[in-house]
Amino acid sequence: MTQEVMVDFCGEIYHVDPAKPFTIGREGDLTLDEDNPYLHRVFLKIEQESGLWWLRNVGSSLSATVSSNQGEMQAWLAPMGQLPLVFPHVSVWFTAGETTYEFDISITSTPWESVEVEKEEDGNLTLGATMLTSDQRILVLALAEDVLRRGNKGAGTIPTSQQAADSLGWPVTKFNRKLDYLCSKLADAGVRGLHGGPGKLAISRKARLVEYCLSTQMITADDLPLRGTGQEG
Repeated sequence: MTQEVMVDFCGEIYHVDPAKPFTIGREGDLTLDEDNPYLHRVFLKIEQESGLWWLRNVGSSLSATVSSNQGEMQAWLAPMGQLPLVFPHVSVWFTAGETTYEFDISITSTPWESVEVEKEEDGNLTLGATMLTSDQRILVLALAEDVLRRGNKGAGTIPTSQQAADSLGWPVTKFNRKLDYLCSKLADAGVRGLHGGPGKLAISRKARLVEYCLSTQMITADDLPLRGTGQEG
């Protein structure tokens, strides 16, 4: 059976031609943002090879987070990495500069089907040994609010630590302390891309945290009403 691959960005549907790579970036078949200098001219490619469809990162510095529809598969696609598209639907997040982009890829006749991921009765979602406390949840929501509120998938902005702390009514020292602890907690659980380092912008770690929590559905738009709280967790 012939497979059909479609890309959805901001409600606009692109049909991928199996005869040639589909390019995504500042230029290409899907032009995300011509004015963002942090975005590679060609960042991602979708192409068919050996009977499978692949998502390839052909950029030199940006990474992408890829998740299946229910969040049961989550992968970090580093530069020069590639991932087979074996689920009927995946979402892709990545951050260039201060802007986080999101688009969907749908593919027909895939070998695997998604299954429901159930939340516990208290509404928390446990992944391995990791669960967000109330403070950790509203911290991530403060960072992801613009991405979650935009409705249609597209591009959203991640605030600075000071802006996020102000929105929560927290001192920035408290925000950074809790951010450090959460990133360390997730890194210890095996999540990549959350350790800072020389020359790494702080926004990169916050962006990776947002991408991971969105892709695994640790936070969703349904959690936005919690933004009015500021309790200790």
